[in-house]
Amino acid sequence: MSRHTEPLPPILTAHLFPKLDGMLIELLRSLGPEDWEKQTVSPRWKVKEVAAHLLDTALRGVSIGRDGYVAETPRISSPADLALFINRLNADGVSVYRRLSPAVLTTLMEVAAKLLAELHASRDPYATAPYGVSWAGEEKSANWFDTTREFTERWHHQQQIRLAVNKPGIMTRELYYPVLDCFLRALPFTYRSISTQPGTYAQVNISGECGGSWYLYRADEMWQLIKEPSSEKVAETTIPQEIAWRIFTKGIDRESALSQVKIAGDVKLGQHVLGMISIVA
Repeated sequence: MSRHTEPLPPILTAHLFPKLDGMLIELLRSLGPEDWEKQTVSPRWKVKEVAAHLLDTALRGVSIGRDGYVAETPRISSPADLALFINRLNADGVSVYRRLSPAVLTTLMEVAAKLLAELHASRDPYATAPYGVSWAGEEKSANWFDTTREFTERWHHQQQIRLAVNKPGIMTRELYYPVLDCFLRALPFTYRSISTQPGTYAQVNISGECGGSWYLYRADEMWQLIKEPSSEKVAETTIPQEIAWRIFTKGIDRESALSQVKIAGDVKLGQHVLGMISIVA
């Protein structure tokens, strides 16, 4: 393997959970009664539903990851089956925890977030995770990828709340760049059905101080993310950091996104990134 086709390094985020969730607790404590009922960019969920989801997934994550407790194991034979199962679990959790008062929900969140952070800090980042990161096309993943996937979940849902109540704070390079880096690990899987001349590459830029550039290289029969390109660039897509997370989590419609994105070279190839979804459901 040449240095020009060297894969990207792991993303280590376990140490960031206490800071991110500490900011979440502070945010929730600052909300007024009217804030909890504000609509987020997720059409189904207001602020309280998003907070309930974060509580539910933290508790479920600790139950599975620390205690090995799995309440049910349905037959999953396709990505659609997995999405349906996850959607049902999420809906059930939100239905239960949104019944709690904001004060009780916030108190429980503090406990759950601490347990979740301890779990991820205790894992060997290079051992095999309980589940693969399905949106990146992996049946088996290393713990570091599963941990960072969970970090992106907690970041983007907190950002949904912040956007709804107009309280910025977590779009910093320390917290947001790892989210973008993780989301973009889905590029080879997203482009799996798209072909171009082997030995060329497409470049995806996230503009802004939290962003960077990612290089998607076309090998003979597959795509791969590489550190540094040296061959011919066939497409370049530039996405503002303000909307990048929304594109990859179904938080903005394609036309609104396209109006803010710049594409050079092969337009069809460059636009394909806008269909990338870096969440399960």
